[in-house]
Amino acid sequence: MSELTTETAACGGDQRGLDGELEEKLLLHDDGGAAPPSAEYSAVAAMQQKRCRFPDQGADVGDYHERFVRAYDRLRDELLADDSCELTDEARRWLAQMIDYNVPGGKLNRGLSVIDSYLLLKQGSEVPEDEFFLACVLGWCVEWFQACALVLDDITDGSHTRRDQLCWFRRPEVGLRGINDGILLKCHIARLIKKYFREKTYYIDISELWNEVALQTSLGQMLDLISTHNGVDELARYNIEGYRRIVKYKTSYYSFYLPVACALLLSGAKLENFTELRDILIEMGIYFQAQDDYLDCFADPNTIGKIGTDIEDHKCSWLIVQALGHANINQIEVLLKNYGKKDSTSVSKVKSTYSTLDLKDMFSEFEDRAYKHLVTSIQAQHDRAVQEILKSFLKKIHRRKK
Repeated sequence: MSELTTETAACGGDQRGLDGELEEKLLLHDDGGAAPPSAEYSAVAAMQQKRCRFPDQGADVGDYHERFVRAYDRLRDELLADDSCELTDEARRWLAQMIDYNVPGGKLNRGLSVIDSYLLLKQGSEVPEDEFFLACVLGWCVEWFQACALVLDDITDGSHTRRDQLCWFRRPEVGLRGINDGILLKCHIARLIKKYFREKTYYIDISELWNEVALQTSLGQMLDLISTHNGVDELARYNIEGYRRIVKYKTSYYSFYLPVACALLLSGAKLENFTELRDILIEMGIYFQAQDDYLDCFADPNTIGKIGTDIEDHKCSWLIVQALGHANINQIEVLLKNYGKKDSTSVSKVKSTYSTLDLKDMFSEFEDRAYKHLVTSIQAQHDRAVQEILKSFLKKIHRRKK
């Protein structure tokens, strides 16, 4: 599993290599001839652009981002003070350390996407402080879910680094205790949702949303692990249909659909009225995961914050699926003998085969096709807020480098 990352280039400020016509189509207020947006809506969109830069890039991101970050301490402290168990001081210290190590360490993009989407759905109208805080709660719930997924995923994959630091379970004092920590992170989400939303009319809807996405993500992880552990004899069975199925459930629902669905429910919308939005977000998630597979193999670990191990772990990745579909008999034999092996020689042979097959160019062509398809799908949406939400997601991920 991976993390959404936002770069200045992804905000439209420096996207060299983008097709000029497509870039023009994705300008915030290009609506194909529709009436211009209101001044209020333009203000929200302008704030959206401003938020594309994050503190580690030395940019002012606006008050609402700071308010989101500040909400973390309050929510963590509330969970530490939860009376569902008589915790010892030692247990509380462990819990605090575990939460601080795993939850806020990422780019916070999934959590902020809840707020981005909610503000766009409100279309510039003033948002009361209590409603904004509820958006922050849901945003942090998404970050808690991401942390849970990464903690457990790193254990099952035997990963070493995550977010430029040692994986939580790799710390000498943690080990396989990290399994229970991952479960605790998931349980925290239910506590926060119950505390802040049980009096809301949409409480059942939001509880069911979280339960459904958690199930979908776990089933996607199961599909991934089953394919991974089937070994060399099953490598030839990897195909694009199976890959899309894994990615759809393992990544797309929680990374792309969940933040927007939370914002929709918070704004009073019914999820059944936004099936097209969901489907586009799912496709965006598949595109995102293909990017992540590419970066796992070809990116500098210092850039992406982790050491890629998809080849060693026998992952059903976009790269191996494409390689098997285009390789000749000799190249397939090399892949069958070396894919999934832990030694550096085998990994080098797989990467050499990838290079011979020009997978870098193949991925670039795939990325252009995916981008064009998503642009067309976004333009077909009649709801202005839906268009802006989708544009903001696409700009964050297109041609990302980490």
